[in-house]
Amino acid sequence: MKINQQCVVALTWTLKDSLGEELDVLDEPVEFLIGGDDLFEVIETSLQGLGAGATINLHLEPEQAFGDFNDQLIFLEPRSEFPPELEEGMTFEGTGLPAGCNTDMPQEALYTVTDIYPEHVVLDGNHPLAGIALHLCLSVRSVREATEAEIGCGSSGTGFFRISPAHCLAPGGNLLH
Repeated sequence: MKINQQCVVALTWTLKDSLGEELDVLDEPVEFLIGGDDLFEVIETSLQGLGAGATINLHLEPEQAFGDFNDQLIFLEPRSEFPPELEEGMTFEGTGLPAGCNTDMPQEALYTVTDIYPEHVVLDGNHPLAGIALHLCLSVRSVREATEAEIGCGSSGTGFFRISPAHCLAPGGNLLH
């Protein structure tokens, strides 16, 4: 079967930054819905017509991938609003932020704790790969027809490149790889 709209493709990859540093290696195949919300448009377009066994190398500029870094998504919030066990690297959904946080923070963002000070916490709403040009070597492991449920949800439920609505994901599937 060749890759076309509304099929599911199982991929493995190596992801590097523009300096060639490995950022992520996925050896076990993960399934993505083509024609849904799982993959960036440039990836879907590049995969069209390929079949199992194909390998492609892509260069992704920030605007084709996780976007440009936006300094308006950095927030300094009161340390007292967060639990004592707070650690750098923890994430909070915008809808799940403590009540005392800035009400102007976009609710749809996922915030990462980047720094913890005695009086303040720094939250970053940018994707960790925002502003970075990427090199992606993709291998197509298999292709199958999508189920009606996957088509209706717009996702196969894995959510690496996109954070899908929680009602469409398998448990734990709303996290990035």
